[in-house]
Amino acid sequence: MSETAEEHLSGFVIAVDGPSGSGKSSVSRRVASTLGYGYLDTGAMYRALTWWCLHEGVDLTDADAVLAAAQRFPLTIGTDPEAPTVEVDGTDVAADIRETLISTNVSAVAGVIPVREILRVLQRRLISEAGAARGGVVAEGRDITTVVAPDAPVRVLLTASEEARLARRSKELHGAADADSVAATRSQIVDRDKADSAVTQFTVAADGVTTIDTSHLDFEGSVEAVLQVVEAARA
Repeated sequence: MSETAEEHLSGFVIAVDGPSGSGKSSVSRRVASTLGYGYLDTGAMYRALTWWCLHEGVDLTDADAVLAAAQRFPLTIGTDPEAPTVEVDGTDVAADIRETLISTNVSAVAGVIPVREILRVLQRRLISEAGAARGGVVAEGRDITTVVAPDAPVRVLLTASEEARLARRSKELHGAADADSVAATRSQIVDRDKADSAVTQFTVAADGVTTIDTSHLDFEGSVEAVLQVVEAARA
C-alpha cells in the first residue's frame, strides 16, 4: 500500500526519533503518562523480531529467511506507558529483548528493508489503535518522524553528545559510568548507530521536525522540553 493510499493516523500523535542513549524511550514513556496517552516503542518490535529469529534458529545473514520470519511474526505489544508489554507467541520477552545478545544482533534484522516495511505497516496500525483509544499516543524509535509517522502533528528528534549518550547507557546497563563501563557499552551505542544509519536517518532532523539536545538536560528537563513542544503544537 502506498503512503498516499494510507489512512490518516488516529488521535494526537507525537513521534520521537533519535540515536541510542538520547533518552527517547524513558522520556517518551513519561510524556505519554503525563498526557494520558498511549505509548509505542517501535525499537522493541525490532528487538522482539530479533529474539524470534534467534529462537527459531533463523540465519540472520540470510535476508530472505529473516523476511520469512517477519511475515509470520506472532507479536503482541502493549501500549500502556505505565506497563508496556512485549510478547512473542505468548512468551513474555520484555526483559529478554534488552539482553546484550539482542542488542548486538538487532541491526542485522532491522537492516532488511522489506522487514522494515512489514513493521512500518504494523506500527502505523498500532499507533492509530492507541491514538483512537486514548486520544493520543507517543511513538518512539528510528524512522518514526520520517517514514513511519511523517504525518504526526508533533515530531521531535532527541539528540545528545556521544559522551552523554555513552554515560547514560553505561549507567543503565552497568550501574556506573567509569571508563571500563563506558568502554563495555560503546559497541551498543556507537557501532549500532553506525550500522543502523545505513538504512535510516536519525541524526539530523527532517523538515518540520523539532530538535531537542538533551546533552545538558536531566531527565525531568528533557521531559519538560518535549512537553513544551507538544503544548505549542496543540495551542
